[in-house]
Amino acid sequence: MNKPFRFKQFTIRQDNSAMKIGTDSVLLGAWTSLEKFTNSILDIGTGTGVIALQLAQRSDVSEIDAIEIDNMAYEQAVENFENSDWGDRLFCYHCSLKEFIEKFDDNYDLIVANPPFYSEDYITANESRNTARFTSSLSFEELLSSVSKLLSEQGVFSVIIPYKEENKFIAIAIKYQLFVVRICHVQGHPTAEIKRSLMEFSFHQRKTTIENLIIEHGRHQYTYDYQELVKDFYLKM
Repeated sequence: MNKPFRFKQFTIRQDNSAMKIGTDSVLLGAWTSLEKFTNSILDIGTGTGVIALQLAQRSDVSEIDAIEIDNMAYEQAVENFENSDWGDRLFCYHCSLKEFIEKFDDNYDLIVANPPFYSEDYITANESRNTARFTSSLSFEELLSSVSKLLSEQGVFSVIIPYKEENKFIAIAIKYQLFVVRICHVQGHPTAEIKRSLMEFSFHQRKTTIENLIIEHGRHQYTYDYQELVKDFYLKM
């Protein structure tokens, strides 16, 4: 059995979830803006529930919903929510994004997603892992179309994707009147290629703010900016 992953204010059990705790999710949960007008949050594809839990820790938002299609991951997320200090504010729906839109007519001030992004070339025999990590289970087109229906007029959509997909993702977003307003390019170390793009979108077009984040100077030698970003979560930061 995989050991629980302990953060400063909550613990994640992940033994039944196909995708384990990774840097991407924690980065998104820490980097995402929490504006004063944020009254409701939706986490699409919550997995273990870590991003939703980070946002619960960072805010007093009374309504934080999550969606998870995989049955075992859904049950694990519910367990993690219930075992946290914010169980009364967190709720997970066991359904696809399409089913969620068909059943509910809610709008959210903040939507977050760490979407699947590996292509079919990497599909494995593990169906749960495929669902969690491959674009065949949730395309960028479907994600952005859905976000455009669920996001409130003044809302923000926050996402992390591979850097190589950035321009494609932005182009699709524009089709749905979603405009990128903030970007953070993530590098593993100073000489590494940019690996990830953290991005925020809004229905209101304005000048895009572009940032850069380097995680390490060397092996386990974390940069000041990275430590400042995640220090409220990781035990050893």
